[in-house]
Amino acid sequence: MAVTVLPFLSLFVTALHPSGTYPPGLAWPEDPQWGNFLRAFQAANMAELLKSSVLIVLGVVPLSIVLGTMAGFAIGHLKIVGGRVLFLVFVLGLTLPFEGVITPLYYQIRDMGLLNTRWAIILPLIGLFMPFSVFWMRAHFINMPEELSESARIDGANVWQLFRRIHVPLAMPAISSLGILLFLWTWNQFLLAIVLVDDATKRTMSGALGAFQGQWGTDIPLLCAGSLLILAPTLIVFLIFQRRFVAALLQGSLKG
Repeated sequence: MAVTVLPFLSLFVTALHPSGTYPPGLAWPEDPQWGNFLRAFQAANMAELLKSSVLIVLGVVPLSIVLGTMAGFAIGHLKIVGGRVLFLVFVLGLTLPFEGVITPLYYQIRDMGLLNTRWAIILPLIGLFMPFSVFWMRAHFINMPEELSESARIDGANVWQLFRRIHVPLAMPAISSLGILLFLWTWNQFLLAIVLVDDATKRTMSGALGAFQGQWGTDIPLLCAGSLLILAPTLIVFLIFQRRFVAALLQGSLKG
């Protein structure tokens, strides 16, 4: 815990030092400069970055959850023809690093005319998140009892009703935890944002940190203040939804 907290504590203490200074370690400043956070917010144009990140998250997370849940249900519970082979394809996708596809992805996005737009981040992330989304949701649906579906079919439920009214409500812990993970990964996406989008106001907040660092790299306290402002939303979201996330992990361990 100390190893995890210490870097955040160092960022916080450094951010309170006078602008333009080089703070020595974890020394608390005699006159804390709380205004550094406001300066960093204004200098980095955080309002626009926050708006851009929210739009990207809204474009990536809901669609990824819907597609991953439907595919996981089909492969894990319905056991469609060729589902095992299809699942292995998705598992192979988990081994594909972002760095390995960034060059061909750049040319593909350029040919589609989407460079320097938020779609250049949204569309690739949906595709790159699909393997994990399917893997995660399949792990839930494959453990659901067949008797549950058989009872619903006897009552006249078709496949869509079986999915929407029976299995989706039961899968809410897994779906919510997947949503948290996808949110964190999308919000913190750095590589695609800096390669595919030149306009910093159309990137994620983490991607815009590169431009902020280039502008204020010599002002260490201001840079630390900006970094903390960018980290704050992800910490808040995780603290709010941590119980759902832990519940989903425990559910999977008990079923396994």
